[in-house]
Amino acid sequence: MKYIRKLILSIALAIASCTSSIKEKEAIPVGIPEVAKKKVKRFGSVIKIKPEMLAQYKELHANPWPEVQEQISKSNIRNYSIYLKDDYLFGYFEYVGDDFEGDMAKMAEDSVTREWWKMTDPCQIPLETRAEGEWWANMEEVFHQD
Repeated sequence: MKYIRKLILSIALAIASCTSSIKEKEAIPVGIPEVAKKKVKRFGSVIKIKPEMLAQYKELHANPWPEVQEQISKSNIRNYSIYLKDDYLFGYFEYVGDDFEGDMAKMAEDSVTREWWKMTDPCQIPLETRAEGEWWANMEEVFHQD
């Protein structure tokens, strides 16, 4: 028991000596990534894939064009993934910008991205239930947990 008390006292003294060197009003800098400071909006979307075009679609996405990836990043899109189940593609991304419509318009104006879409769009079949103006049908988020 004496040993445990001695150990606890030693630990308490060590902690006290460490914390006493920190001034009360001295701020400890903590870096917060810029993305963490912005409000993140999550997007899920779905589209069908033509079974006969699946291999081509997978090959395109196995080697995406760097200019397209750069445009995606410039458009404030992060954590972008596309999943496949049966004949459906599910896309997920996080938007960290302040002007979604504007950023999507800039992406649509990018000539390299348009060329990419000329290769990927023929592989896809938009859902009949999509909203007007959508290619991939946006999905409603019903649950999220960080």
